[in-house]
Amino acid sequence: MKKIILLGYMGCGKSTIAEKLSGVTEIPFVDLDKVIENKANLEISEIFGQFGEIYFRKLEHQTFVELLQEPTEMIIGLGGGTPCYANNHELLVREDVLSIYLKASIETLFSRLSVNKSKRPLIAQMNDDELKEFIAKHLFDRSYYYNQAQHKVVVDDRKIDETVQDILSLLA
Repeated sequence: MKKIILLGYMGCGKSTIAEKLSGVTEIPFVDLDKVIENKANLEISEIFGQFGEIYFRKLEHQTFVELLQEPTEMIIGLGGGTPCYANNHELLVREDVLSIYLKASIETLFSRLSVNKSKRPLIAQMNDDELKEFIAKHLFDRSYYYNQAQHKVVVDDRKIDETVQDILSLLA
């Protein structure tokens, strides 16, 4: 069985959709960031703070490869930046994976992220204009990597159940 990989920008719904998909398919969901936190016994922000981004990206890549090598079925939710570093985007096109980019517009991401900025240290201190510009720049920078996914599912104006159905149709 192929590993199902969900990727996209923060706020696109990776974890929420993966949890729902996991419930429907009975395939376990694994959040890459949570696996890294458990492995390091530190939160992502602490890893960045104590060891820096390069260390984190190496750990992230190593952990992603380890998950792909596991013999069990799983849905893997990537961090928003995962595809953009350490040639992780090349792992999205392997024959033993089904990679899906959960594509959201700047407007959708802004409306989702602006309501719970405090939970995301990277954007917590930004005003609305700064946040919109930050999202637009990141999406532009990351689009090449996100678009390496085998499939794209647009999440704008879609309910969670509708997006899960879109993914299930890809699995059929």
